[in-house]
Amino acid sequence: MIDSHQHFWNYNEERDTWITPEMSILRSDYYPNYSETLFRDQGFTGCIAVQADSSEEETLFLLALAEQNEFIQGVVGWVDLQSKIIEDRLAYLTQFEAIKGFRHIVQGEKDPLFLARKEFIKGVKTLASFDLTYDLLIYPHQLKSAITFCESCDDQRIVLDHLAKAPLKSGNIQEWKKEIQAFSRLSHVSAKISGIVTEAKDQSWTQQQVNEIVGVAMEVFGPERLMIGSDYPVVLVNSSLERWVLSFQEALGGLSETEKDKIYRKNVTQFYQL
Repeated sequence: MIDSHQHFWNYNEERDTWITPEMSILRSDYYPNYSETLFRDQGFTGCIAVQADSSEEETLFLLALAEQNEFIQGVVGWVDLQSKIIEDRLAYLTQFEAIKGFRHIVQGEKDPLFLARKEFIKGVKTLASFDLTYDLLIYPHQLKSAITFCESCDDQRIVLDHLAKAPLKSGNIQEWKKEIQAFSRLSHVSAKISGIVTEAKDQSWTQQQVNEIVGVAMEVFGPERLMIGSDYPVVLVNSSLERWVLSFQEALGGLSETEKDKIYRKNVTQFYQL
């Protein structure tokens, strides 16, 4: 398997303000040399390192780790997609072989019209000309604007992180189920089976909840457009890595070996051009 979504960081209290007190397990350093053995024991042969901080320093940090660790097969970094010199920044960053795409933390944007900003859309469209991907990170209330955004960027390879975070904490995922259906007609958008249990109230989430969400993902995206991700170490807030791996494997247990291989390995390889 290849993990489509893993984070690494050198914890900094002033910078990493998103790590709240109830996420205390994340207030440590996480490097590939700490976790690689754990992942290999679970059957992973590599991962995509995804940005957690919105800075080019973060991108260069991840690229340096990738240079030192073969386990990191690609990097999804951050760049200011609204910059007037976005082409210059991409020209610079694409000199690094490990860079595969970029992400903006849209879920943190207070502007409900953020995904409609002309500058942002222009920046994302520029990624296509450099053959780079875009990771779309949103909350359920942003789904409608995300659909319109994806429609306007139909030449861009896009992947929906964490299936737009179905609200397990409230227990009411009906609106999420309804609105995510629109992705079924957007063939250029893939999705990651990741980050699901982080949205639960605590570690008391059930396999049935995971099965339901993965079932919706299969219905909307199918085995051709899905990839698995650990969201490690964030997953540790509500699970161990081992429990999450067993959970997604059980949720996908009814698939053929060919379909599993696509979701576990082939799709991420093709999407990020590893």
